[in-house]
Amino acid sequence: MIQTVQSIENLTLNLTQEIHVDAPLDVTFAALLEQLGPHNEVTEGTPMPMTIEPWPGGRWFRDLGNGNGHFWGHVQAIKRPTLLEISGPLFMSYPVVSNVQYRLSESNGGTLIQFRHAALGLIQEDHRKGVSSGWSSIHERVRKRAEASRSRQAAS
Repeated sequence: MIQTVQSIENLTLNLTQEIHVDAPLDVTFAALLEQLGPHNEVTEGTPMPMTIEPWPGGRWFRDLGNGNGHFWGHVQAIKRPTLLEISGPLFMSYPVVSNVQYRLSESNGGTLIQFRHAALGLIQEDHRKGVSSGWSSIHERVRKRAEASRSRQAAS
């Protein structure tokens, strides 16, 4: 019998990021939903459209058509435009549960997004190593989308 001992550090993941966006709260929140949903991309920029149902209990998933796809999580809490919280396995198809929190607040004429991804389970090392750059890539696209949207609104 092979027995491995896992420490709590090996079974947990805790990532926090702050994203400063030069756009109002409502514009930033809308950009966040768009980027996590239909405009989602993988780090290299390859489209990976997702569906996010923005209400409590709503699903976040990738629809591949014909009843195929990947379930990422449920909306655990939503309070527009200041909170989005999702729980589920996310991109990890093994025994794990994640909690993702986006807390948005007004800051210096724009929006501050405080992000946290906490996970518990059998987290694979490649996921542990790539999670920070993956979320950073998504957050940069959220920032750019919100700021571009704000610029279009100002030009109108």
